[in-house]
Amino acid sequence: MELYTNLRKGEKGAWISIGAYVFLSTVKLIFGYLGTSEALKADGFNNLTDIVASIAVLIGLRISQKPPDENHHYGHLRAETIASLFASFIMAAIGLQVLVNAVQSLFEPATATPSLITAWVSFFSAVIMYAVYRYNLKLSREIKSSAVRAAAYDNRSDALVSIGAGIGIIGAVFGAPILDVVTAFIIGLIIIKTAFDIFKESVLTLTDAFDEDEVETLSVLVGRVPGVITLRDFKGRNHGNVMFIDLTVSVDPKLNVVESHWITEEIERKIQFIKPDCVILVHIEPDTSFLVIEKDE
Repeated sequence: MELYTNLRKGEKGAWISIGAYVFLSTVKLIFGYLGTSEALKADGFNNLTDIVASIAVLIGLRISQKPPDENHHYGHLRAETIASLFASFIMAAIGLQVLVNAVQSLFEPATATPSLITAWVSFFSAVIMYAVYRYNLKLSREIKSSAVRAAAYDNRSDALVSIGAGIGIIGAVFGAPILDVVTAFIIGLIIIKTAFDIFKESVLTLTDAFDEDEVETLSVLVGRVPGVITLRDFKGRNHGNVMFIDLTVSVDPKLNVVESHWITEEIERKIQFIKPDCVILVHIEPDTSFLVIEKDE
């Protein structure tokens, strides 16, 4: 199945992100401590959370590839979402630690001026992360993976954070040491904000929430299918990157089985044209208004 092939391809992007984050977090933390830069150390801890997030995506992609079994009739596609939820807790914990360290630094008697080399380390890291972002974004478009696309956007955010850290360090070097600490505090807030966004999205998915805009768009699409009189019920939920949709539509009761089946196939074709990774179940019911009209006649 193409879906599982794409999941395997998505692992490559996760491994590249993990490799980049391991290298950059090590370099940032070493130079951050040697160069006395709170901003660079905070950025290094930020990359540590990204390692956890990338590993979670990798584990989720692996488990999601397992086929359905007697206890998981819809497969294991939600494993990726559970892994993301777990990663959000770890990210939030590290973000809070970064904030605590930054606040403590503000109340220290004197703040050491960071070394200028720590700024160049930040800018170097930004270049690497932007390259990883471009690769993962291209991969996500090829395999149509929302998880890899989210990882790409996280890569881009990390590149921007590194640029911000570099600017803060330069400001500290040239006469404003507090800018380094303030930048570290802002990075801590960014880590927590990212953790909250991942947590929110994961919870919504696990509780079967469904985008209202998607409901409206797909409902209009179904209503335009020839033969559909009324869309009586619409239910949607997400399992990983796969969307499951249950529909109940009313049709002319005079239609035979073949004609009714054609309507269900046309509904599936139109939805899958804009939502390729979508499993659709259409239930056909006779429109009772036709029966009432015939009885009156």
